[in-house]
Amino acid sequence: MTDRVISPQPTPTDSTLDASLRPRTLGEVIGQETVKENLSILLEAAQKRGEPLDHVLFYGPPGLGKTTLAHVIANEMGTSIHVTAGPAIERAGDLAAILTNLHKGDILFIDEIHRLGKAIEEILYPAMEDFSLDIIIGRGPGARSIRLKLPRFTVIGATTRLALLSAPLRTRFGVIYRLGFYSLDAMITIVNRAAGLLGVEINDDGAGEIARRARGTPRVALRLLKRVRDYAQVRADGVITSDVAKQALTLLAVDELGLDEIDRRVLETIISKFGGGPVGLDTVSAAVSEETDTIMDVVEPYLLQLGFLERTPRGRVATKLAYEHLGFPCPESPIQPSLWDENTEDAEE
Repeated sequence: MTDRVISPQPTPTDSTLDASLRPRTLGEVIGQETVKENLSILLEAAQKRGEPLDHVLFYGPPGLGKTTLAHVIANEMGTSIHVTAGPAIERAGDLAAILTNLHKGDILFIDEIHRLGKAIEEILYPAMEDFSLDIIIGRGPGARSIRLKLPRFTVIGATTRLALLSAPLRTRFGVIYRLGFYSLDAMITIVNRAAGLLGVEINDDGAGEIARRARGTPRVALRLLKRVRDYAQVRADGVITSDVAKQALTLLAVDELGLDEIDRRVLETIISKFGGGPVGLDTVSAAVSEETDTIMDVVEPYLLQLGFLERTPRGRVATKLAYEHLGFPCPESPIQPSLWDENTEDAEE
Protein backbone atom coordinates (compact mmCIF):
# COMPACT_ATOMS: atom_id res chain seq x y z
CA MET A 1 0.00 0.00 0.00
CA THR A 2 2.92 2.41 0.55
CA ASP A 3 3.71 2.51 -3.20
CA ARG A 4 0.31 3.87 -4.27
CA VAL A 5 0.83 6.83 -6.58
CA ILE A 6 -1.82 8.78 -4.66
CA SER A 7 -0.41 7.90 -1.23
CA PRO A 8 0.40 11.03 0.81
CA GLN A 9 3.24 9.16 2.54
CA PRO A 10 6.74 10.01 1.26
CA THR A 11 8.73 7.53 -0.80
CA PRO A 12 12.53 7.37 -1.28
CA THR A 13 12.22 9.02 -4.69
CA ASP A 14 10.26 11.93 -3.21
CA SER A 15 13.25 13.30 -1.26
CA THR A 16 15.13 14.43 -4.37
CA LEU A 17 11.94 15.78 -5.94
CA ASP A 18 10.96 17.69 -2.79
CA ALA A 19 14.41 19.24 -2.47
CA SER A 20 14.32 20.67 -5.99
CA LEU A 21 10.71 21.89 -5.89
CA ARG A 22 10.43 23.00 -2.25
CA PRO A 23 9.74 26.74 -1.72
CA ARG A 24 12.58 28.56 0.01
CA THR A 25 10.78 31.66 1.27
CA LEU A 26 7.38 32.31 2.81
CA GLY A 27 6.37 34.32 -0.26
CA GLU A 28 6.89 31.26 -2.47
CA VAL A 29 4.62 29.07 -0.35
CA ILE A 30 1.25 28.46 -2.03
CA GLY A 31 -1.90 27.97 0.03
CA GLN A 32 -2.26 27.75 3.84
CA GLU A 33 -2.90 31.50 3.92
CA THR A 34 -3.83 31.75 7.60
CA VAL A 35 -0.77 29.80 8.69
CA LYS A 36 1.45 31.91 6.40
CA GLU A 37 0.11 35.18 7.81
CA ASN A 38 0.63 34.06 11.39
CA LEU A 39 4.10 32.78 10.59
CA SER A 40 5.08 36.05 8.91
CA ILE A 41 4.14 37.97 12.09
CA LEU A 42 6.00 35.46 14.26
CA LEU A 43 9.14 35.64 12.11
CA GLU A 44 9.17 39.43 11.86
CA ALA A 45 8.65 39.87 15.59
CA ALA A 46 11.48 37.47 16.44
CA GLN A 47 13.82 39.17 13.95
CA LYS A 48 13.04 42.64 15.34
CA ARG A 49 13.82 41.44 18.87
CA GLY A 50 16.92 39.63 17.70
CA GLU A 51 15.73 36.45 19.42
CA PRO A 52 15.40 32.85 18.27
CA LEU A 53 11.91 31.82 17.21
CA ASP A 54 9.56 30.28 19.76
CA HIS A 55 9.02 26.51 19.47
CA VAL A 56 6.57 25.63 16.69
CA LEU A 57 4.39 22.56 16.18
CA PHE A 58 2.76 21.67 12.83
CA TYR A 59 0.10 18.98 12.65
CA GLY A 60 -2.22 17.63 9.99
CA PRO A 61 -2.46 14.90 7.34
CA PRO A 62 0.75 13.81 5.59
CA GLY A 63 1.96 15.52 2.43
CA LEU A 64 0.68 19.04 3.20
CA GLY A 65 4.02 20.81 3.69
CA LYS A 66 5.05 20.52 7.34
CA THR A 67 8.66 19.72 6.44
CA THR A 68 8.65 22.40 3.75
CA LEU A 69 7.51 25.07 6.21
CA ALA A 70 10.25 24.05 8.65
CA HIS A 71 12.89 24.65 5.96
CA VAL A 72 11.21 27.92 4.95
CA ILE A 73 11.38 29.14 8.56
CA ALA A 74 15.09 28.29 8.71
CA ASN A 75 15.73 30.19 5.47
CA GLU A 76 13.73 33.20 6.61
CA MET A 77 15.57 33.30 9.94
CA GLY A 78 18.95 32.74 8.27
CA THR A 79 19.79 29.83 10.56
CA SER A 80 20.84 26.20 10.20
CA ILE A 81 18.27 23.42 10.41
CA HIS A 82 19.01 19.99 11.89
CA VAL A 83 16.54 17.34 10.72
CA THR A 84 15.67 14.16 12.57
CA ALA A 85 12.61 12.00 13.27
CA GLY A 86 11.00 10.60 16.39
CA PRO A 87 11.70 6.93 15.59
CA ALA A 88 15.37 7.72 14.83
CA ILE A 89 16.05 8.95 18.39
CA GLU A 90 16.18 5.65 20.25
CA ARG A 91 18.39 6.48 23.23
CA ALA A 92 18.91 9.47 25.49
CA GLY A 93 22.46 9.75 24.22
CA ASP A 94 21.19 10.25 20.66
CA LEU A 95 19.21 13.33 21.66
CA ALA A 96 22.02 14.63 23.88
CA ALA A 97 24.45 14.42 20.95
CA ILE A 98 22.06 16.41 18.75
CA LEU A 99 21.37 19.08 21.36
CA THR A 100 25.03 19.68 22.24
CA ASN A 101 25.84 20.32 18.59
CA LEU A 102 23.28 23.11 18.21
CA HIS A 103 24.33 26.75 17.98
CA LYS A 104 22.41 29.86 19.00
CA GLY A 105 19.31 30.33 16.86
CA ASP A 106 19.56 26.90 15.20
CA ILE A 107 16.40 24.97 14.39
CA LEU A 108 15.88 21.34 15.40
CA PHE A 109 13.17 19.81 13.21
CA ILE A 110 11.67 16.59 14.61
CA ASP A 111 9.37 14.79 12.19
CA GLU A 112 6.85 12.30 13.62
CA ILE A 113 7.48 13.84 17.00
CA HIS A 114 4.61 11.85 18.51
CA ARG A 115 6.80 8.74 18.22
CA LEU A 116 9.44 9.96 20.67
CA GLY A 117 9.97 7.62 23.60
CA LYS A 118 9.00 8.78 27.10
CA ALA A 119 12.62 8.74 28.29
CA ILE A 120 13.57 10.96 25.35
CA GLU A 121 10.75 13.37 26.11
CA GLU A 122 11.96 13.74 29.70
CA ILE A 123 15.28 15.05 28.36
CA LEU A 124 13.60 17.30 25.82
CA TYR A 125 11.40 19.06 28.40
CA PRO A 126 14.17 21.06 30.16
CA ALA A 127 15.98 21.55 26.86
CA MET A 128 12.94 23.31 25.38
CA GLU A 129 11.90 25.18 28.51
CA ASP A 130 15.17 26.10 30.28
CA PHE A 131 17.67 25.42 27.47
CA SER A 132 19.58 23.04 29.68
CA LEU A 133 20.59 19.39 29.48
CA ASP A 134 20.69 17.16 32.55
CA ILE A 135 23.28 14.38 32.36
CA ILE A 136 23.71 11.60 34.94
CA ILE A 137 27.33 10.56 35.49
CA GLY A 138 28.10 7.25 37.18
CA ARG A 139 25.79 4.68 38.73
CA GLY A 140 24.52 3.78 42.14
CA PRO A 141 25.24 5.87 45.25
CA GLY A 142 28.10 7.66 43.52
CA ALA A 143 26.00 8.90 40.60
CA ARG A 144 25.67 12.64 40.19
CA SER A 145 23.78 14.96 37.91
CA ILE A 146 25.37 17.66 35.79
CA ARG A 147 23.35 20.40 34.11
CA LEU A 148 24.77 21.76 30.86
CA LYS A 149 23.54 25.06 29.49
CA LEU A 150 22.43 25.01 25.87
CA PRO A 151 22.27 27.92 23.44
CA ARG A 152 18.78 29.24 22.73
CA PHE A 153 17.41 27.21 19.85
CA THR A 154 14.04 26.44 18.27
CA VAL A 155 12.30 23.07 18.10
CA ILE A 156 9.91 22.61 15.18
CA GLY A 157 7.82 19.49 15.53
CA ALA A 158 5.65 17.82 12.91
CA THR A 159 3.01 15.19 13.53
CA THR A 160 0.09 13.57 11.78
CA ARG A 161 -1.33 12.34 15.11
CA LEU A 162 -1.68 15.28 17.49
CA ALA A 163 -3.70 13.20 19.95
CA LEU A 164 -0.72 10.87 20.47
CA LEU A 165 1.51 13.75 21.57
CA SER A 166 1.82 13.86 25.35
CA ALA A 167 0.31 16.89 27.04
CA PRO A 168 3.57 17.99 28.76
CA LEU A 169 5.39 18.03 25.42
CA ARG A 170 2.52 19.74 23.59
CA THR A 171 2.35 22.58 26.11
CA ARG A 172 6.01 23.43 25.57
CA PHE A 173 5.33 24.63 22.05
CA GLY A 174 4.65 28.34 21.88
CA VAL A 175 2.63 28.11 18.66
CA ILE A 176 0.65 25.24 17.18
CA TYR A 177 -0.60 25.34 13.58
CA ARG A 178 -2.89 22.91 11.79
CA LEU A 179 -2.34 22.38 8.05
CA GLY A 180 -5.49 21.60 6.06
CA PHE A 181 -6.06 20.23 2.57
CA TYR A 182 -5.44 22.67 -0.29
CA SER A 183 -8.08 24.28 -2.49
CA LEU A 184 -8.29 23.43 -6.19
CA ASP A 185 -6.93 26.86 -7.20
CA ALA A 186 -3.92 26.40 -4.91
CA MET A 187 -3.32 22.91 -6.29
CA ILE A 188 -3.40 24.19 -9.88
CA THR A 189 -0.86 26.88 -8.98
CA ILE A 190 1.37 24.27 -7.32
CA VAL A 191 1.22 22.01 -10.40
CA ASN A 192 2.03 24.90 -12.75
CA ARG A 193 4.94 26.04 -10.58
CA ALA A 194 6.37 22.53 -10.34
CA ALA A 195 6.00 21.99 -14.09
CA GLY A 196 7.96 25.19 -14.72
CA LEU A 197 10.76 24.09 -12.40
CA LEU A 198 10.85 20.66 -14.03
CA GLY A 199 10.87 22.16 -17.52
CA VAL A 200 7.59 20.48 -18.45
CA GLU A 201 5.25 22.16 -20.94
CA ILE A 202 1.72 22.10 -19.58
CA ASN A 203 -1.46 24.04 -20.31
CA ASP A 204 -4.10 25.19 -17.83
CA ASP A 205 -6.47 22.31 -18.61
CA GLY A 206 -3.73 19.76 -18.09
CA ALA A 207 -2.73 21.32 -14.77
CA GLY A 208 -6.36 21.36 -13.67
CA GLU A 209 -6.81 17.70 -14.53
CA ILE A 210 -3.85 16.71 -12.37
CA ALA A 211 -4.85 19.06 -9.55
CA ARG A 212 -8.40 17.68 -9.35
CA ARG A 213 -7.08 14.16 -8.83
CA ALA A 214 -4.41 15.06 -6.28
CA ARG A 215 -6.68 14.76 -3.22
CA GLY A 216 -5.85 18.29 -2.06
CA THR A 217 -2.29 17.17 -1.25
CA PRO A 218 0.79 18.78 -2.87
CA ARG A 219 2.93 15.65 -2.47
CA VAL A 220 0.37 13.63 -4.43
CA ALA A 221 0.14 16.36 -7.08
CA LEU A 222 3.91 16.37 -7.63
CA ARG A 223 3.99 12.59 -7.86
CA LEU A 224 1.15 12.56 -10.40
CA LEU A 225 2.85 15.31 -12.39
CA LYS A 226 6.00 13.19 -12.71
CA ARG A 227 4.03 10.19 -13.95
CA VAL A 228 2.02 12.27 -16.43
CA ARG A 229 5.26 13.87 -17.64
CA ASP A 230 6.66 10.39 -18.35
CA TYR A 231 3.52 9.46 -20.28
CA ALA A 232 3.59 12.71 -22.28
CA GLN A 233 7.21 12.13 -23.30
CA VAL A 234 6.63 8.53 -24.38
CA ARG A 235 3.07 8.50 -25.78
CA ALA A 236 2.49 12.16 -26.72
CA ASP A 237 4.55 15.11 -27.95
CA GLY A 238 5.83 16.03 -24.48
CA VAL A 239 3.09 18.60 -23.81
CA ILE A 240 0.65 17.89 -20.99
CA THR A 241 -2.84 18.72 -22.14
CA SER A 242 -6.15 17.74 -20.60
CA ASP A 243 -6.46 14.70 -22.87
CA VAL A 244 -2.89 13.57 -22.22
CA ALA A 245 -3.38 13.95 -18.45
CA LYS A 246 -6.65 11.99 -18.57
CA GLN A 247 -5.06 9.17 -20.55
CA ALA A 248 -2.06 8.95 -18.24
CA LEU A 249 -4.11 9.03 -15.06
CA THR A 250 -6.58 6.49 -16.43
CA LEU A 251 -3.62 4.20 -17.09
CA LEU A 252 -2.60 4.72 -13.44
CA ALA A 253 -6.19 3.79 -12.39
CA VAL A 254 -6.71 7.22 -10.77
CA ASP A 255 -10.22 8.47 -11.52
CA GLU A 256 -11.50 12.04 -11.82
CA LEU A 257 -11.86 12.43 -8.03
CA GLY A 258 -8.47 10.93 -7.20
CA LEU A 259 -9.73 7.48 -6.17
CA ASP A 260 -7.47 4.58 -7.09
CA GLU A 261 -8.11 0.84 -7.34
CA ILE A 262 -8.03 0.09 -3.61
CA ASP A 263 -10.36 3.02 -2.81
CA ARG A 264 -12.90 1.78 -5.33
CA ARG A 265 -12.49 -1.84 -4.24
CA VAL A 266 -13.34 -0.96 -0.64
CA LEU A 267 -16.47 0.95 -1.69
CA GLU A 268 -17.55 -1.68 -4.21
CA THR A 269 -17.13 -4.43 -1.60
CA ILE A 270 -19.30 -2.60 0.93
CA ILE A 271 -21.98 -1.93 -1.71
CA SER A 272 -22.04 -5.17 -3.68
CA LYS A 273 -21.24 -7.73 -0.98
CA PHE A 274 -22.78 -6.17 2.09
CA GLY A 275 -25.67 -4.14 0.73
CA GLY A 276 -23.99 -0.82 1.41
CA GLY A 277 -23.46 -1.56 5.11
CA PRO A 278 -23.30 -1.33 7.98
CA VAL A 279 -20.34 -3.70 7.94
CA GLY A 280 -17.47 -4.04 10.37
CA LEU A 281 -13.93 -2.97 9.56
CA ASP A 282 -12.54 -6.47 10.11
CA THR A 283 -15.04 -7.89 7.63
CA VAL A 284 -14.15 -5.29 4.99
CA SER A 285 -10.47 -5.99 5.60
CA ALA A 286 -10.91 -9.72 5.05
CA ALA A 287 -13.05 -9.18 1.96
CA VAL A 288 -10.49 -6.95 0.21
CA SER A 289 -7.40 -8.75 1.60
CA GLU A 290 -5.90 -5.65 3.22
CA GLU A 291 -4.86 -4.95 6.80
CA THR A 292 -7.40 -3.14 8.96
CA ASP A 293 -4.86 -0.42 9.86
CA THR A 294 -4.21 0.20 6.16
CA ILE A 295 -7.89 0.67 5.43
CA MET A 296 -8.54 2.85 8.48
CA ASP A 297 -5.45 5.08 8.20
CA VAL A 298 -4.77 5.17 4.45
CA VAL A 299 -8.01 4.52 2.57
CA GLU A 300 -10.84 5.81 4.73
CA PRO A 301 -9.75 9.42 5.45
CA TYR A 302 -10.18 10.56 1.84
CA LEU A 303 -13.43 8.60 1.39
CA LEU A 304 -14.76 10.29 4.52
CA GLN A 305 -13.62 13.67 3.24
CA LEU A 306 -15.54 13.14 -0.01
CA GLY A 307 -18.64 11.98 1.88
CA PHE A 308 -18.52 8.54 0.26
CA LEU A 309 -18.28 6.66 3.55
CA GLU A 310 -19.70 6.94 7.05
CA ARG A 311 -18.31 5.50 10.27
CA THR A 312 -21.17 4.43 12.51
CA PRO A 313 -21.46 2.45 15.77
CA ARG A 314 -22.46 -0.64 13.74
CA GLY A 315 -19.81 -0.34 11.04
CA ARG A 316 -19.01 1.33 7.72
CA VAL A 317 -21.78 2.54 5.43
CA ALA A 318 -21.50 3.62 1.79
CA THR A 319 -23.39 6.86 1.12
CA LYS A 320 -25.59 7.86 -1.80
CA LEU A 321 -22.67 9.81 -3.27
CA ALA A 322 -20.60 6.62 -3.39
CA TYR A 323 -23.38 4.76 -5.21
CA GLU A 324 -23.66 7.55 -7.77
CA HIS A 325 -19.91 7.85 -8.35
CA LEU A 326 -19.44 4.12 -8.90
CA GLY A 327 -22.57 3.79 -11.02
CA PHE A 328 -24.51 1.52 -8.67
CA PRO A 329 -28.29 1.97 -8.33
CA CYS A 330 -29.00 3.60 -4.99
CA PRO A 331 -31.44 1.70 -2.71
CA GLU A 332 -34.90 3.25 -2.63
CA SER A 333 -35.08 3.19 1.16
CA PRO A 334 -31.53 3.27 2.46
CA ILE A 335 -30.97 2.77 6.16
CA GLN A 336 -30.61 6.08 7.92
CA PRO A 337 -27.54 6.05 10.22
CA SER A 338 -29.12 8.73 12.40
CA LEU A 339 -31.88 6.24 13.40
CA TRP A 340 -29.44 3.61 14.67
CA ASP A 341 -28.84 2.94 18.31
CA GLU A 342 -25.86 5.16 19.14
CA ASN A 343 -24.95 2.90 22.07
CA THR A 344 -24.56 -0.19 19.91
CA GLU A 345 -20.93 -1.17 19.54
CA ASP A 346 -19.49 -2.87 16.48
CA ALA A 347 -18.15 -6.10 17.94
CA GLU A 348 -15.66 -6.47 15.12
CA GLU A 349 -13.98 -3.14 15.90
